[in-house]
Amino acid sequence: MTKEETRIVLEAIKTRRSFRKYKSTPVPQELIDQVIEAGTYAASGKSMQPWLVIQVTDEDTKQRIRRANALIMGKSEDADPFYGAPVYLIVLSERANPNHVYDGTLMMGNMMLAAHAVGLGSCWINRAREEFEQPEWKAWLKEIGVEGDYEGIAHLALGYPDGEPREPKPRKECVIKVGKA
Repeated sequence: MTKEETRIVLEAIKTRRSFRKYKSTPVPQELIDQVIEAGTYAASGKSMQPWLVIQVTDEDTKQRIRRANALIMGKSEDADPFYGAPVYLIVLSERANPNHVYDGTLMMGNMMLAAHAVGLGSCWINRAREEFEQPEWKAWLKEIGVEGDYEGIAHLALGYPDGEPREPKPRKECVIKVGKA
C-alpha cells in the first residue's frame, strides 16, 4: 500500500460510526453487494469462512425480525431495534467451527467499514444468537434454504444515515508495552 492508501484506510477506521436513524431511501443492490463482498474478505481461522449472510429487504420479514428482536430485548413488540434501516444483513456462522463467533464478528467489522466507505450507515444489532435458537427462526432458516447448524452472530442495520455522525468518545488507554519496537 502507498502512504496515501494507508492514510485513507486508517482514517476510515477512525471515522466510522454507528447510526441509529436511517432514511427510507432504498439502497442500490450494487452497494449492498459491495458491503457483503467486503465481509467475505474478513480474516477467518484457517480461512474456513464459516459464515453465511442473509440479506433482508422484504418488509413483512423485517417486521417479524424487528418484533422478535424487540421481545428478546424486553421491549414492546412495536419497538424498532433496527432504527428504521431499509436493509438488514444477518450474519450466521457454522457452530462446528471452533472459531465461528470470532470469524463472524470479523465479517461484521469488515461490512461496517465497507458501509462507511460506500456512503452508507450501519449499526451492529445484537440478539441474533437468541433469535436463531428459537424454533420459529430455525424453521425460517430451513424455509429459505439454509442447511446445517448455524449460530446467529449479529444483525447489521444498513442504509443511508439520517443525520450526522456523533463525535467519537476519547479512546481509553489500553496498551501495555513489554520491550521496545
